[in-house]
Amino acid sequence: MKHTHPHPRATLGGKLSAVLVAAGSSVGLGNIWRFPYVAGDNGGGAFLVIYILCVLLLGLPLMLAEFTVGRASHRNAVGAFRALDPKWGLLGYIGVLSAFLILGFYLVVSGWTAEYMVHSLTGDLAHYSTAAEYEQIFTNFITNPWRPLLYTVIFALATHFIIALGVQKGIERSAKVLMPLLFVVLILLSIHSLLMPGSGEGLRFFFQPDFSKVTPSTLLVAMGQAFFSLSIGIGTMITYASYFKPETNLRHTALNVTILDTLVAVLAGVVIFPAVFSVGIEPSSGPSLVFITLPSIFNGMPLSMVWSTIFFLLLVVAALTSTISLHEVITVYLHEEWHMSRRAAAWATTLSTIVLGAAASLSMGVWSGWSICGMNLFDSLDFVTANIMLPVGALLTCLFVGWRLDREVLHAQMTNNGTLPFRIYRVFILLLRYFCPAVLLLVFLDNLGVF
Repeated sequence: MKHTHPHPRATLGGKLSAVLVAAGSSVGLGNIWRFPYVAGDNGGGAFLVIYILCVLLLGLPLMLAEFTVGRASHRNAVGAFRALDPKWGLLGYIGVLSAFLILGFYLVVSGWTAEYMVHSLTGDLAHYSTAAEYEQIFTNFITNPWRPLLYTVIFALATHFIIALGVQKGIERSAKVLMPLLFVVLILLSIHSLLMPGSGEGLRFFFQPDFSKVTPSTLLVAMGQAFFSLSIGIGTMITYASYFKPETNLRHTALNVTILDTLVAVLAGVVIFPAVFSVGIEPSSGPSLVFITLPSIFNGMPLSMVWSTIFFLLLVVAALTSTISLHEVITVYLHEEWHMSRRAAAWATTLSTIVLGAAASLSMGVWSGWSICGMNLFDSLDFVTANIMLPVGALLTCLFVGWRLDREVLHAQMTNNGTLPFRIYRVFILLLRYFCPAVLLLVFLDNLGVF
């Protein structure tokens, strides 16, 4: 099945580039900010075991499905589905719209990480001592009309600069710098946490499974976290796979990406749980763990300014790798489908997401009186994308690749036109046709409060 390409397309340099770029897309604040508090809320070690199983049985087949669509078509998320089956062209729009809406609030949270890194570097965060004081600082900051807005714009422009350089000079080159940097910072922080008094208790909580704490809800939360952590359903993996070379082994790339993504989540747990237990704080502190609880922990450490700065640098790097991939989904769609120059498409994406991000930021402060179904704009964007659009997009992608896509195309992509063996091909098809759609449907219904 051959397709003519409307534009000459860039390709990623090699195997390592493919893995680092795709891993950069999947690794983000979901691994470092969300995973530890979700694991803390759901029993630690038992959750970790279930999460890893979900990544292998749910995340891996889904990622392979998106890789298949991307490389088989060599197009953006919308053009990819249209090229493979014109009747499914609308599916790509779910991914592009999801990427746009997510970027609207993700840039805001990314801006928070940049603000906290700056204040750690200047020593401002070291002036306070209690969690209550840090909570007040955080509340004052996010409700301020100008400061979060400034950092949102700065983060958007930093993302734009990398995207404007193109696939090889921008995205690929940044991944080769940012991903190793992220691991170096994580390992440094992990060593530091392990040397804290009482760290053993935190490690036992995180690595010693207690399955008596597992409930049906734990299973659904683990499935949801595995799914969202790998950036499935928003067109990023389809877009990046469209830049893969024909000889790229999709299965090895997907497996390496899932391993790296899981390793980042595990290392984040090793950073956070020993530190949390060392000072006697509940591991289930929720979303406030990063911006309220951890700064108060850092403040009690020797060289608190250094460790706090390094930690928030980690969050900035993780956020940037994700904003780059989300931005690229929209940029390449405008470039190829609307026939805009890449530079114009990048600016259109940057400016429109800054406008949406500004509205999302202001909705927590001066515009907090405006609500959508009882939620401000920021929370609405988060809820609609995470609970509705991503599961629906991934579910339809499963059904498309599992049931609709020409079987020869799928087999050719999985085996590089028959040159690579795939002994569990039938298992992969069964997971894609039955298991993954059933799980995604359960996660979707749970997110809507049906269970």
